[in-house]
Amino acid sequence: MDIGEYAAQDATGLAALIRDRQVSAAEVAAAAGQALDKIDPQLSAIAGERYEAPLGCDETGVFAGVPFAIKDLIVHAAGVPTRSGSRLFGPGAVYPYDTHLMARFRRAGLATMATTTSPEFGFNATTEALAYGGPTRNPWDLTRSAGGSSGGSAALVAAGALPMAHANDGGGSIRIPAAACGAVGLKPSRGRITAGPDFADPLMGLGVEFAITRSVRDCAALFDAVHGSEPGDRYLFPAPERPFAELARTGSRRLRIAFTTTPADPDREVDAESAAAVQVVAQQLSELGHEVHEAAPSIDSAAFDRANLDAWCSFLGDAVTGAAAQLGLTPGREHLEATTLACVEYGKTLSAFDIYAAERVFNTVTREVAQFLTGFDVLLTPTTSRPTIPLGRLDADDPELDARGWYDRIFEYASFTALFNATGHPAISLPLAQSTQGWPIGMQFVGRYGDEGTLLALAGDLERAMPWADRRPPVSVY
Repeated sequence: MDIGEYAAQDATGLAALIRDRQVSAAEVAAAAGQALDKIDPQLSAIAGERYEAPLGCDETGVFAGVPFAIKDLIVHAAGVPTRSGSRLFGPGAVYPYDTHLMARFRRAGLATMATTTSPEFGFNATTEALAYGGPTRNPWDLTRSAGGSSGGSAALVAAGALPMAHANDGGGSIRIPAAACGAVGLKPSRGRITAGPDFADPLMGLGVEFAITRSVRDCAALFDAVHGSEPGDRYLFPAPERPFAELARTGSRRLRIAFTTTPADPDREVDAESAAAVQVVAQQLSELGHEVHEAAPSIDSAAFDRANLDAWCSFLGDAVTGAAAQLGLTPGREHLEATTLACVEYGKTLSAFDIYAAERVFNTVTREVAQFLTGFDVLLTPTTSRPTIPLGRLDADDPELDARGWYDRIFEYASFTALFNATGHPAISLPLAQSTQGWPIGMQFVGRYGDEGTLLALAGDLERAMPWADRRPPVSVY
């Protein structure tokens, strides 16, 4: 199998070829290795070196032998260094055990070949951490950001080097890079995928685990393989009545869909092409037989932003303080980027009363959005305020920014995503449009809590009606 034949297949296609013995898992791994070696020098999406051999996996899993990668944040594999995108950890912390999700990736048969880049502790909408020595670049334009915080995974998937890769999302970190790179990014409902054993509710419940994929069928089939709780988890979802892959394949019932091009904070500007793309998709949805209306939930955006800032900074303060104590050092600019350090210092000033106040705000906005979604099955928005941003626009090592200034800079670009981390609703980004420069434009679809099935069924219909598989970035292995 040459790398062109390899890159032409999604994960489902590769799994079928291996299962039918048209190609061996070893041949697929060799092609993936060649693809990664060819493309990564241009993208800088792998944290360190790719592994000498894929990590062990179940050879009977649904994706047996399919190449994969894990992001350098939250998930970890036994014996594999992880750095959370930070110089604080030096060459990396090594755990003697898999996280529960990593174990599920192995049981699914995925052949994990590398660790992908992340911004420092995930708090950025681009992937340009100092820990890796250079920014992760967008395969559609090497001067632009691949998004964040799962930018490394998104760049490799979009460039054809991997069919899918692990990602996580605390404020848009699956959906933003999926939008920037032209891939599929599902943020599941809170609790749908286990974060154990290290976490119960990462980031005060904002953080969610899953992946970035090239196709909807891969997204749905991987979701079938890894969703669900473990003993000790706080959430227990009933088993779905039908597999998510079946829903993606058979399509959607008639839905009542709202759309908006205005962020929760209406003062944040939205690119005209992104707004126009929403109108085009809304018209397509109407032609598919759905009932479509312009509408959006109304929240107190100032209160939400303060609560979200406090949640992030308390998380960063706790994570850095705890790690520094274990490492026996006092964190400074030689260990942390300037804005991370500013957020840590602010986080250390917060009291338990501040965190409870943030929880009250999250409760309020969750109920407001949930009430809105009693009248609609799905909400459509742009995924981001613009298709992509130049490298350096979100410089996390800018000493002039305090915690609030850094927060505002991130969420001016990522203005549509963070609300649904707070509410816990599932949301998916689909690459349904392109800018005049040829950059992907992602569309975000938000569903009712626990209703990933409706999103994946609708995504399957849209992939068939507005296909993107033939769009190839200039930097790719196709």
